[in-house]
Amino acid sequence: MIIVPFRVGVYLYNMQFSSSLLENAVNEFAKLPGIGKKTALRMVLHLLKQDEATTENFSEIIARMRKEIKFCQRCFNVSDADICSICANSMRNQRIICVVENIRDVIAIENTQQFSGTYHILGGIISPLDGIGPDQLQIESLIQRIQKEQTEELIFALSPNIQGDTTIYYIQKKIQNLNCRITTIARGIAFGGELEYADELTLGRSLQNRMPVDRYISH
Repeated sequence: MIIVPFRVGVYLYNMQFSSSLLENAVNEFAKLPGIGKKTALRMVLHLLKQDEATTENFSEIIARMRKEIKFCQRCFNVSDADICSICANSMRNQRIICVVENIRDVIAIENTQQFSGTYHILGGIISPLDGIGPDQLQIESLIQRIQKEQTEELIFALSPNIQGDTTIYYIQKKIQNLNCRITTIARGIAFGGELEYADELTLGRSLQNRMPVDRYISH
């Protein structure tokens, strides 16, 4: 018996399609983060099994989301209106701002149900090696917001790595003369980790046990 070796990577890379429409759909799904050709094919075949109305509804929702979604003019979170539902919520403490890197971090913190203030999304963190400087982030808008809204506390909830610490240090220096308490989440999040992957209990405790930035930076 002759055993033919099966190489998954080569097989998928050279995957043969009987339909160019199917192939194009698979290629588009495979562009999504964390989705390989095999998973993309499974998704496309699943859609093919659905009735036409279901598939059309799926595509319409994606197209509408991309066309109509907005970014909050205050915190830069995704929103259906000019001001997001978090900023517009009068039950939240409007004088506490939690500074995060991206929208995924807002979702992670909201899932802990341990924070009742507002957010400010920087859109990244300072990383010279990646060509990301302060001017490319929502730092100046944050400073203006603190001054305008008389913010009482600024909580840094950035991923605990060199880039995150650099960003904290930079912003702290820019607002050190403002009458605003500056804190950061506790070290319950391992150094070098990503905030969005922390479990809800650890992230919630890190928020509750936040510390002054001066103590954090000194460590």
